[in-house]
Amino acid sequence: MHLWDSIISSLQTIMSHKLRSFLTLLGIIIGIMAVVAMFSSVYGIKAIMKKNMEGMGFNNSLFVMQKRDEGNSGSRRFGGMMRFMRTNRKSKPITYSDYVFLRANAEYKYIYGMIETWEKTPENEWIRLKATNNDFFKSKTYQISSGRLFNDYEEKNTGKVCVIGYLYAEEIMKEKNPLGKVVSVGNNRYTIIGVLGEDELNKKKGFNFNPWERKMDLKSIYLPLRTGSAYLRRAGAVDYIYLQSENEEKFASLKTNVTQLLLSRRNMTHDFSFEDVGSMFITINQEMDEMIKKWNLTLMAIATVSLIVGGIGLFSTLLISINERMMEIGVRKSIGATNRDIFFYFLMEALVLSLIAAFVGILLAVGLIKAMEMGIGSQMIIPVWSVIIGISFAIITGLLSGLYPAWKASSIDPIQAIYYFE
Repeated sequence: MHLWDSIISSLQTIMSHKLRSFLTLLGIIIGIMAVVAMFSSVYGIKAIMKKNMEGMGFNNSLFVMQKRDEGNSGSRRFGGMMRFMRTNRKSKPITYSDYVFLRANAEYKYIYGMIETWEKTPENEWIRLKATNNDFFKSKTYQISSGRLFNDYEEKNTGKVCVIGYLYAEEIMKEKNPLGKVVSVGNNRYTIIGVLGEDELNKKKGFNFNPWERKMDLKSIYLPLRTGSAYLRRAGAVDYIYLQSENEEKFASLKTNVTQLLLSRRNMTHDFSFEDVGSMFITINQEMDEMIKKWNLTLMAIATVSLIVGGIGLFSTLLISINERMMEIGVRKSIGATNRDIFFYFLMEALVLSLIAAFVGILLAVGLIKAMEMGIGSQMIIPVWSVIIGISFAIITGLLSGLYPAWKASSIDPIQAIYYFE
């Protein structure tokens, strides 16, 4: 009953002094909104960046390629893949058979070989031609909008089939339904069996960490790796082999595992090199976590200042309210209310007021996050713990602001309270 009376009384106080109540709760509302919105935006942006990097295949992954010359650390970007300027001509190239061997013996989640080149189409367009296998699409979260990917027979043989990006179909071929059509690239013709469509990272209005690369992928032609090794490279050579482990724990042993396998296959000759993008991904995540920790301290400071200001406002309002409600306090005590009842009554009023402010602040934070989602075109998740922190801050603010006014109200003499206005 005490709780319900306190809630009703708090609501009546708010309605009878709307402007004062709004100004009282404004600081707490801003503080709670800052806590929820800022924490949500920071972690939401981190989640978006992580998802983009995973969509690029950076997480827990390793590239195996032909050994480069000693002392040469220069590199350039070509075809979306880091390629070294010079490879060691004395070393053996990475081959399709190396890929088959690693696929049969290594420990991985995804593995694919890759051959990349540029060819001129009959439409007089230079187009990127890639030879790979289905794990390439899976590791990058690409989705098939129509048709299918390569089957086992096509991957193991030199079948002249291909998968194209929907941008190639729309912009180059000018076809809405290209399945079954034949594309001519170089001296060969390939039948289209599947079309890559948009996914969450490909959306034109979405946040994309590397929009050029993914756009180019959706404008490319894909052949089975075995087909590419037969028609695009001599001696079955491939540009690189990509491996991705299940998690960070297994990634730690991936390079060792691949090294041992390749050494055993190549007569203990270390004529290959690695591009360890998985370690780079882990480092970036660690740096982001450190940055977020520092940013969180700033956010907590901002929120704390706002809540202190709001708490002072609530404290002042409650003291004023006590003077205005002296008669009420006197009547309550005269009909049997104890000091403890009065203390609890006013303390609960402070809590109710702060929780109302928390509710409004959370709603405003949700609205702000939704506005950010519309701006960046990607969904952001509001962590439950940020809402819990916001509500906890509100409760603490209400308790600290209401303790002294509640004590003061409970210590008022009932006779003096009744005759206060006489």
